[in-house]
Amino acid sequence: MIILTHRQMSFIARLMRATRLAGVLLLLEGCDAALLSPAGLVGKAERTILLDSVAIMLAIVIPTILATLAIAWWFRASNARAHRLPTWSYSGRIELIIWSIPALVVLFLGGIAWTGSHELDPAQPLVSTTPPLELEVVSLDWKWLFIYPQQGIASVNRLVVPAAVPLHLRITSASVFNVFFVPRLGSEIYSMNGMTTQLNLQADQPGVYPGLSAHFSGDGFSDMSFDVHAVTTEQFAQWSSSTRGTGQTLDDEAYRGLLQQSRNVQPYTYGSVQPGLFTRITRQDLPPGDGPQTAQSRPIESTQPVH
Repeated sequence: MIILTHRQMSFIARLMRATRLAGVLLLLEGCDAALLSPAGLVGKAERTILLDSVAIMLAIVIPTILATLAIAWWFRASNARAHRLPTWSYSGRIELIIWSIPALVVLFLGGIAWTGSHELDPAQPLVSTTPPLELEVVSLDWKWLFIYPQQGIASVNRLVVPAAVPLHLRITSASVFNVFFVPRLGSEIYSMNGMTTQLNLQADQPGVYPGLSAHFSGDGFSDMSFDVHAVTTEQFAQWSSSTRGTGQTLDDEAYRGLLQQSRNVQPYTYGSVQPGLFTRITRQDLPPGDGPQTAQSRPIESTQPVH
């Protein structure tokens, strides 16, 4: 019969509760495994870094848990073979082990972070023999504007791109800070008013990949999402050709209409774009948006901009 002390029983009970909590969290994380099922070069590289980091930490965590349980079992009250040293206070060898293992963990994790942060620099172009597709992205309240400068068209809340082609995104904000994020394609990055950030991504296979704002920006934040439609090169050429010359023109007046705060905006396109519009937005030649409303401000109307 195994008899444990009250302290040992209390520790094991806390350990079991922590284990159950970790299991629940893992189940909840399984509801959205986008980060673990990447569809692009950057996303796959980031998953590798994540898994390597977890493996390094588990190499310490699992033996520590097993050693704790083994020690608690061996030094149980009924084990007469356990050799106790009530006056023991110091061991140089144990101190060396205790400090060297965490130091190695920090060294390995730091090496992975250092290498990955340079290899996956968002502004660094992806290695490819295919020229990148240039995209200009503007975060508004509460929608996303995508400008295709090479094609002379634009879209709202839908990003259509060719699969297996690098994407070079220049990103800015019409009002407050925001974060552009497509989980299955890779890195997220800030969009800031009066500034331009760069991001390089690629969708390896055709598909629809949800994108979102990963930074709270007011009442309409929860609806500030979009879809990335990765299609074949031929389908992208057909889409851009059919879009060009149809619908409204994205000029100063149309952009001022987009600055109006709106929620649940359905995707639509512009058949032409005024040259240099993105540059004028970044230089703040055009007025910024109102940004989130304060308690003293007027209520926000849930309407779509006129287009």
